[in-house]
Amino acid sequence: MSTDVRPDVAVGHIRLDVNDVPSEFSFFVKHGMREILNRDNFAILELRGGTHLILQKSEDRVEAGKRTPFDLMVDDIDAAYSKYTSDGLSTTPIERGNIHDSFTVTTPTGYVVPVNSSHVAGPV
Repeated sequence: MSTDVRPDVAVGHIRLDVNDVPSEFSFFVKHGMREILNRDNFAILELRGGTHLILQKSEDRVEAGKRTPFDLMVDDIDAAYSKYTSDGLSTTPIERGNIHDSFTVTTPTGYVVPVNSSHVAGPV
């Protein structure tokens, strides 16, 4: 009998088309993701739980202010906010909510990433 209490499924890979892979790669590594592969036009980063973020060079110009198709969750929203703002990044104020506290941060090439407080139940 398994004692593994994790959910049966996980997100394996998410992809983000970017205009500047090195800048986006540096941003995500500096703010908590693990480097797996780093090339000029393609990179792979790892998030908690084993999900991989794939950064791929886009032939089309990515529109500044475009929201990422994913959000990030952190254990300490205030510490994350402090890190992003002390790094001089554009953020919105933290909004305190019933389920999540959240804010957005803008990446070096203009993506807007929602950042939420975690409410994970059990190990991930």
